[in-house]
Amino acid sequence: MSKNIILTNQEIEHKTKRIAYQIYETFADEEEIVLAGIANSGFIFAKKIAETLESISTLKVSLCEVQINKQNPELEIHTSLTKEQYTNKGLVLIDDVLNSGTTLIYAVRHFLDVPLKKFKTAVLVDRNHKKYPVKADFKGISLSTSLLEHVQVVFDENGESYAYLS
Repeated sequence: MSKNIILTNQEIEHKTKRIAYQIYETFADEEEIVLAGIANSGFIFAKKIAETLESISTLKVSLCEVQINKQNPELEIHTSLTKEQYTNKGLVLIDDVLNSGTTLIYAVRHFLDVPLKKFKTAVLVDRNHKKYPVKADFKGISLSTSLLEHVQVVFDENGESYAYLS
């Protein structure tokens, strides 16, 4: 199966920086925000956004890892922060790829159990094949792909990253 690179490391860095600025614009009136990254690639992407946000703003950024079973999202969701730690704060839910919207909608539902000042979503790649009425407020790139195509984002241990379509 061939890999078509859709985002290079440099392009991902640019998109990460742009998303960080958009988040800062949206939450400029807040003192603290929570970046909740969906486990694995979404959390790595959230960390990259957090690094950029901390360098461009005075916002206090808290990272939260969201553990969700992507095959069975109705199962209990676990977060690295307690509900009290994100109550009445601005929160951005982050994932690498928005495919059908299943993972994102169940994660959104989890965070709606507590009052939040503002709640936004961010993804690196939005695939435009949604089963649920969920959208990304901040996105790196939108792709209209066939359902047979697969988008994968790779963050390697050397800090390099790329996204490909297969």
